[in-house]
Amino acid sequence: QVQLVESGGGLVQAGGSLRLSCAASGRTFSRYAMGWFRQAPGKEREFVAAISWNGGSILYADSVKGRFTISRDNAKNTVYLQMNSLKPDDTAVYYCAQAMQRYGSRFAREYNVWGQGTQVTVSS
Repeated sequence: QVQLVESGGGLVQAGGSLRLSCAASGRTFSRYAMGWFRQAPGKEREFVAAISWNGGSILYADSVKGRFTISRDNAKNTVYLQMNSLKPDDTAVYYCAQAMQRYGSRFAREYNVWGQGTQVTVSS
């Protein structure tokens, strides 16, 4: 069973940057798309970004486009989320997830493996 472990969250001032990492166990990482989602207190989980199995296709939520960059290193079984120009509205628990297909999706139901999440807090 694949396990995902996120890291890199923390407290940052508005305008700052953070880089999240998600390390996957197992040998299937390179076969599937990966995604990042987030959930703020009192809100539903929302899509942030997704990347296809080979990195050739990428999706972003409109709210993060131009500020966040998703990438992956299949040799290291790791997916990243570089977050720049952070805003207080970006405060949430960030989750990485493995999709059930090669190409990413905006829909959480198309992901079947989830990490435990990492907290990102952006102060104003």
